Formats: sequence, structure tokens, C-alpha cells
Amino acid sequence: MQASNRTTRRHRGQVRIGTSGWLYPPWRETFYPKGLAHRRELEYLASRVGTVEINGSFYSLQRPASYETWYSQTPDDFVFAVKGGRFITHMKQLRGVDSALSNFFASGVLALGSKLGPVLWQLPPRLAFDEQRLASFFDVLPRNTVAAADLARHHDDKLKTKPYLEVIENKPIRHALEVRHPSFTGEAFVNLLHEYDIALVVADTAGKWPYSEEVTTDFVYVRLHGDKELYASGYTERALRKWAEKITAWRSGGKDVYVYFDNDMKVKAPGDAMNLAKLVDHPEGGAIPRSAGDAN
Repeated sequence: MQASNRTTRRHRGQVRIGTSGWLYPPWRETFYPKGLAHRRELEYLASRVGTVEINGSFYSLQRPASYETWYSQTPDDFVFAVKGGRFITHMKQLRGVDSALSNFFASGVLALGSKLGPVLWQLPPRLAFDEQRLASFFDVLPRNTVAAADLARHHDDKLKTKPYLEVIENKPIRHALEVRHPSFTGEAFVNLLHEYDIALVVADTAGKWPYSEEVTTDFVYVRLHGDKELYASGYTERALRKWAEKITAWRSGGKDVYVYFDNDMKVKAPGDAMNLAKLVDHPEGGAIPRSAGDAN
């Protein structure tokens, strides 16, 4: 009887909830305790959430030493999402990006090892849907760490540090795409994501950019920028409960779920992340404790 139950039980996905970034001066003495050294802020946040989005990699190539430090400052089961460089998405607009991709993956991303989660590619609002352009970009994305290391070996002189090419264990690399142009609403786009096994980011942007909950691969990537005011508004308990219900449904359907709060301007992100995690873990627990979003 026990063996039969094991064979028929549906796989339950894993849920990771955290914030987009962690280096925010307004968080100091509000979320981060007074006197906490800046170098320990990631460690403090990582003791309270299960994942974080590295967004410094969007603005410039980071250094292997930085990725190694972030790895060492977080628990063994922690996961990082890594935001792809804006040089690729915003400046090159996905065209002719082979060298840029090589530089990105040579810059230290692989130093995250077992803690490497999805790679996020955020497109600019001006970039409209172009099926061939997207397909060409998806074709060159590495799908595991060995492929990423092979790609990284083709870096050029724009990489100013020694490349990081070490792979201890071959690990799949997942990719997620966040779109901001209204043309990304058709069936052709969704079919393309299914074909290439790319997640469409579920982006809550207070109605500013396209919104879709289309699931196109084996995981769901959610970015919560604010439901009432972009980047600034906190989420009410009612709103968090609705997100908890969605996340629970995705997880029950066998999907892994990654959720990142990017409503940081008024120091709402860390508290909202912890409160949502409580609701996902204990949906029957009643009201959210006031202490869940406190700084200390």
C-alpha cells in the first residue's frame, strides 16, 4: 500500500520567496538593525528569506570574488537568481550578444555553484516582440553549467578580471523573461516560450506593464513591484493571501516557484517577503503577526 501511494503522489514544487537586491540605504536601521555592518546585510537577510535576486549584475559585470563572498555569506540551501546584464537586453537589445553572454557567464556567475537559481532577462519597454530575434537569443543561452563554462571561455577583453570557469557539478540553468512592451501578448510569443522552455515572468507592476500568469515551463518566476504604486507600495494582508493562493496552486501542480519583492522604496520588500512566506507555509494561521515585518 505504501509503495502504491508513492507512485501515484503528485510531485510538489518548491517555493522560494525573497527580495530583489539587498543593498538599500533606507533599509538600514529600518529593516537592518542599527550598527549592523554593511558587509553583513546579505547574511542578515538570508537568515530570514530563502532567496534573493542579484541585480548588480544587471548594471555591470560583477567579479568572481563578489559571487564567492555572496555564496559564503548565505546558508547551504539558499538560492540566488541572477539578473542578466542590461548591455545584452537594453543596449544590444538581444542582437549580436555572443561575446556579451560569454563575458556575463565568465564574470563569476558559476561561483554560486549549487546556489545558482534562475537567470532573469528583463527587456526594456521599447523593445517590441520579434519572434526571430528572441529565437536567436534563446538558441545561444546555456542550459546547464557545463555549457555556461564552455560559453564563458569565449569571453573578450571587456572582461577585466580572470574568468571563472570552474564547474564542480553540472547543474541545469533555468531562464526567465520579463517583458514590458504591449506587443508581447500574442499566442506566437507564448508558443515560443514553451518551445524554448523559458519562463514568462509574472510581473505585478500596478498596471504599468503587461501582466500574464501563463506558465510556460516547469517553474514560475514572480516579481512583485507593487500592486498599487510601482516600487513603493506595500502589499496588504488580503493581497498577500491572494498571492499565497496562487503560489500554492502552482506548487501543488508540480511547479517550482520563485518570488521576488521589488517594492523597496519604502522598505516594504523584506517584510512582505517574510509575511508571504508565512502565509504559504501556514495558510490556516489567521492574521499575519505584526512582528513578521519588523526590523529585528
